[in-house]
Amino acid sequence: MRKGIFWSLAVAGTMVFAACGSEESEEKVDEKPLDICFYDYNDASSEFSWTAYKTTDKVAVGGTFNDIEIMSDGSSDDPKALIESMSFSMKTESVETNNIERNGKIATLFFGVINTPSIDGKVKELKDDGKAIIEVTMNDMSVEVEGDYTLVDGKFTFDSSIDVSKWNAMAGIESLNEACKDLHTGEDGVSKLWSEVTLSFTTQLSSDCD
Repeated sequence: MRKGIFWSLAVAGTMVFAACGSEESEEKVDEKPLDICFYDYNDASSEFSWTAYKTTDKVAVGGTFNDIEIMSDGSSDDPKALIESMSFSMKTESVETNNIERNGKIATLFFGVINTPSIDGKVKELKDDGKAIIEVTMNDMSVEVEGDYTLVDGKFTFDSSIDVSKWNAMAGIESLNEACKDLHTGEDGVSKLWSEVTLSFTTQLSSDCD
């Protein structure tokens, strides 16, 4: 009888220690840290460009702005949320087309006429269907602009086309076209500056997981 009791206690003790060992193993699994990446806006990786068109054949004239400030909420583990927190301001006197004379005319005869020292805006929404809504303010008017975007591994791209007439900016178009009449005249003898402008923006968010 004593041997039987002793054996029963030994078996029970072994089961208890085995059970404890199993719980300890599970706790170690639960305590394993998760890998979370945090993203930040990186100004050095950002590029913005616009393309305007002249003559009836729509000859492209490209440019950018040298003074662009982009603000965001800071660091986030959600790159989409970080992009949606962004706002921007571009000083129009810093317009750059690689032609000093043309830069001055655009700044004075277009942006000056429509009283727009800066183009301001913010990201309103990144939709799941690849469309982005950006609010752009010029001539004291805010207009929502829709464009196509991608966001892959922290790299964001946005492309769109706007018509500046939506900001009541045709006075600026007419002023600039009149001053550059010969340069905007094509083979058909017609001088034209289009109100449509295409926009492109790219940036690579910095990540602590890089």
